[in-house]
Amino acid sequence: MAGRVKFGVEGLDEMLLGGLLEGSICAIVGTYGTGKTMFALQFAYAGLKQGEKVIYISLEEREELLRATIAQKGWDPEVVGDRLYLLRLDPTDFNLAISSIKCELPALIKSFGASRVIIDPISLFEGLFVDDAVRRQEMFGFVEMMRDEACTLVLTSETNTANPEESRYGLAEYLGDTVILLHRVRSPGLTEVHQALEVVKMRRSAHSHEIKPFEIFQDRIRVYSEASLF
Repeated sequence: MAGRVKFGVEGLDEMLLGGLLEGSICAIVGTYGTGKTMFALQFAYAGLKQGEKVIYISLEEREELLRATIAQKGWDPEVVGDRLYLLRLDPTDFNLAISSIKCELPALIKSFGASRVIIDPISLFEGLFVDDAVRRQEMFGFVEMMRDEACTLVLTSETNTANPEESRYGLAEYLGDTVILLHRVRSPGLTEVHQALEVVKMRRSAHSHEIKPFEIFQDRIRVYSEASLF
């Protein structure tokens, strides 16, 4: 039976009954400004603190900006050290992005010895495929390939503009074993905006089905797993 991988977010690990299943695929889905990248970085740092090696592939932020964000968080540089492999791919270079993710990533995971891999956001990679049928075939093929690697994979995805409870292309929910949906919720009087999340699904494991508020601080994220939304 698979062990647990701590996500590294207070409250969220409780909702996941101890963390993600080792070797599983997790999709974090949310609209702009909900903190997808912050959750991904927190997952990376949790692994680094345990001496794991982490590959972080960004299709949005430049490497120096990600390192600046990490520095702002005040995370111990000795913990990060050379165990974090940051790779920025240009999603406008179709051939390079496809080759890097499909062909070169498995070899990189093995040679670097990564146990955690993050692609942020996978929706930009999905957008490289114009045809829906090709996109679906390619993405499911990619996920099947990744299941052969000895790592836990986290994918972030933007939401569909027409439906904020669905990923941009409607695939992340099926690709992921675990799906975490980030919400921006307005209070009844429209005086405040709250951030909240729910664990939509988690294959092969029980999990919390409640929607819980969370806050992003400079150095950490806290999910208030014992609180109600309002």
